[in-house]
Amino acid sequence: MTEKQREEAEWESINVLLLMHGLKPLSLVKRTDTKDLIIFDKQSSQRMRENLKTLMEETSRQQNMIRELIETNKQLKNELQLQHSRAADQEQRANDLEQIMGSVKSKIGEMEDESLNRVCQQQNKIKELQKEHTALQAKCEHYKKKRMEQQETIASLQKDICRLTKEDEERIITQNRVFSYLCKRVPHTILDRQLLCLIDYYESKIRKFHKQRQCKEDESQSEEDYRSLSASPTYKGLLMSLQNQLKESKSKIDALLSEKLNLQKDLETRPTQRELRLYKQQVKKLEKALKKSIKLQDLISQKKAEDKEGKDEPSKDNQQQTLIDQRYFQVLRSINSIIHNPRAPVIIYKQSKGGAQHFNKDLVQDCGFEHLVPIIEMWADQLASLKDLYKSLKILSAELVPWHNLKKQDESEGVKVEDLLFIVDTMLEEVENKEKDSNMPDFQILRAIVSHFQKLFDVPSLTGVYPRMNEVYTRLGEVNNAVRNLQELLELDSSSSLCVLVSTVGKLCRLVNEDVNEQVMQLLGPEDLQSIINKLEEHEEFFPAFQAFTNDLLEILEIDDLDAIVPAVRKLKILSS
Repeated sequence: MTEKQREEAEWESINVLLLMHGLKPLSLVKRTDTKDLIIFDKQSSQRMRENLKTLMEETSRQQNMIRELIETNKQLKNELQLQHSRAADQEQRANDLEQIMGSVKSKIGEMEDESLNRVCQQQNKIKELQKEHTALQAKCEHYKKKRMEQQETIASLQKDICRLTKEDEERIITQNRVFSYLCKRVPHTILDRQLLCLIDYYESKIRKFHKQRQCKEDESQSEEDYRSLSASPTYKGLLMSLQNQLKESKSKIDALLSEKLNLQKDLETRPTQRELRLYKQQVKKLEKALKKSIKLQDLISQKKAEDKEGKDEPSKDNQQQTLIDQRYFQVLRSINSIIHNPRAPVIIYKQSKGGAQHFNKDLVQDCGFEHLVPIIEMWADQLASLKDLYKSLKILSAELVPWHNLKKQDESEGVKVEDLLFIVDTMLEEVENKEKDSNMPDFQILRAIVSHFQKLFDVPSLTGVYPRMNEVYTRLGEVNNAVRNLQELLELDSSSSLCVLVSTVGKLCRLVNEDVNEQVMQLLGPEDLQSIINKLEEHEEFFPAFQAFTNDLLEILEIDDLDAIVPAVRKLKILSS
């Protein structure tokens, strides 16, 4: 192969490279006419070939680099989206943890107040029970003294009974002995009995003379013994009543002692150290989660700043969303203006008045439309109750004015207020016509009714009758509403009496009072309230200083992770040594 052919082959290879890179190839001229041509020598053509080869290689290398850059850019975008999602999750988790901490703190405060109030109530109850216990002990001692005195009186009465029975036996023996001495036989006829009575009379006279010899004190003592003898059954009744009272007092004392022991057990129940350690571990976990969430928030803020620099115009989706939000806002504003209109019902206008005071032009930032939902629900309930009112008015009109034929209401159409007004007007016309025809009640009857109302409701003057009637009516309505709400909450029948309602509320109160400790344990676990409060106070006191110290240490060591602090300090220690 000649040198010319070799050069042409090299130029052909360069043309192939140019075509591969999307460029036009070079053509070799084989003419002798060189008028419109630029001719290079061999060295310049060699250099041109080398330059073109280097350019082609450089362009291919740059294209490969651009492809690699595009792939790396896609990977970075995917990683950035993952970091965004993770950061959002961590931020949400941090917010949830903060809310949990706030709710735990509020619950701890509430439970602390409740426990303090309960302890105070229990202490007051213990004091009252101690007072009652001392009073019962004094009564018991008094009754014991009375019982001893009555036992002594019973013993003396028994002695007197024995003495009297002996005297009676001696009297009978003396009667028989005197009769047998006089008649020398046993008494068996009526005359014998009369003779025995006569003997008894004389014997009594003799005993009386014997007694007169004794001193006057013995006579008074004997008379008291006879009187006490006549009243012996009453002493037995008193003894029985005193024994019953002593038994009741003993049972009361036992009940009070058992209640005192139960109260002492309730006061002594406190959480253990193991439960305190568990709560400390939970607090440490929460602290670590908060630190991680703070770091993630910093990363999110940096990423958001970088994203804001790259974004110049809002997307079409955001524009559409803003238009939809503006339309919804206009609809809500129109609903709010209708509700705040003075033509609205009085009760509903008063309820929405609080929301109207805070309504301003900056409502876009803080809409404040939360009060619209209950008001619209109330209107819907009132409109739904128009059907029931229409039915009741229809029944009433059928009772009062049965000759008026009312049109049947189409179920597809709603009940109108005009129909209700028409029914009421017809009934009023009939009532007015009846009142014109019928006789008016007597003035004395009306006066008695008014005076009776004044006595019942403490109304001094006639001008105060109407206000008091309105007040009684409103109070009655409030009481009925309260009773109805309580029946609905307690799932009772509407026909149930107030006694049933009061008893169920009392049972609920007893259950709540009995299960307070169990609710505390279920809410917070087995931790001690005082230790939890102390731990939270220590956390609030020492955590800011510890956080500032760790941030300064991270800046000095030029690291981003808390776990890298200890290795960095060890490295510094090794370098210094």
